[in-house]
Amino acid sequence: MTSKLQAPKIDIKSFLSESEGFPLIDVRSPAEFALGHIPDAQNIPLFDDHERAEIGTLYKMRGKEEAVERGLEIVSPKLALFVRAAKQISAEKKVFVYCWRGGMRSNSFAWLMNTAGLNSTVLEGGYKTFRNHVLSYFDNKFELVLIGGPTGSGKTAILKELEKKGEQILDLEKIARHKGSAFGSVNELPQLPQQQFEHGLFLELKKLDLTKTIWTEDEAFSIGRNKIPFALWKQMKQAPILKIEVPFQVRVNRLVEDYRTTDTELLKKPILAIQKRLGGLATKEALEFLEKGELDKVAALALVYYDEAYQHDHNKREMKNIFLVETETGDPLENATKILQMKKSLSIS
Repeated sequence: MTSKLQAPKIDIKSFLSESEGFPLIDVRSPAEFALGHIPDAQNIPLFDDHERAEIGTLYKMRGKEEAVERGLEIVSPKLALFVRAAKQISAEKKVFVYCWRGGMRSNSFAWLMNTAGLNSTVLEGGYKTFRNHVLSYFDNKFELVLIGGPTGSGKTAILKELEKKGEQILDLEKIARHKGSAFGSVNELPQLPQQQFEHGLFLELKKLDLTKTIWTEDEAFSIGRNKIPFALWKQMKQAPILKIEVPFQVRVNRLVEDYRTTDTELLKKPILAIQKRLGGLATKEALEFLEKGELDKVAALALVYYDEAYQHDHNKREMKNIFLVETETGDPLENATKILQMKKSLSIS
């Protein structure tokens, strides 16, 4: 007979749906949590990093029994702290708990919560199951259409206008907290670990109708430190690209507008990062222009570098999937309209 204090275990799909609106508690060590966790989960670790390492070593050297005994010695003085921490975040006295594999850590914690009057549920298979669920989701078929074009074309702004028109979008740069260039981290929050980036993608894709078009930018495999999951990346490489062609000066003006209020010191580092490709003289000129506040000249020099890099990548592509959308304006609404018209004329699903 199952004890009333023993927490029920549920599968990953049930866990994600039923836990919505309730506290998620990750009982793994802080280092495990920092590497990746279920979005919105809060960390109440049974063991700190040092304690976890000690128990792991003991398990290997002395066996399970001694490791469990040592674990109990470590955890016992913390029990009241665990209960208080859980109650502080659980107004409705209901929590959802997970560890790495849905084993002793989450079950023990859930038992304690139930003993203390909280209603707890455990994720069967733990965080490992969640990770597998996330990664397998990228194997789905996505009806992707990519917006291409060199730096300064306003692709992100076009995406936002498409969304306002009721289109489905996947803003990879927003999720990655990076604009995908040497200047990509400027004016952005620090990037999240790779696993959290993947979780963000998963949550955004889950909101979308997979039978309908999903617009996204034509990105490189790496966006800053984050990498697009390979299954999704493969589909992006096979998707049609609507390449927006904007006049050079319009692109310069956009970059100036994007960075005109940015601290000069923040712009020096990315300029130096592309020094090898930009060349010593052009780098020196760019830094001098930056000091003088002549951002238009800095932008023009940077675009020469980025255009060469873009063309190099573009030359590797199959031209049959690339469709040009020519425009004389940088207005994102007008360009979004032109892109939709082009898509309609091509009968892209």
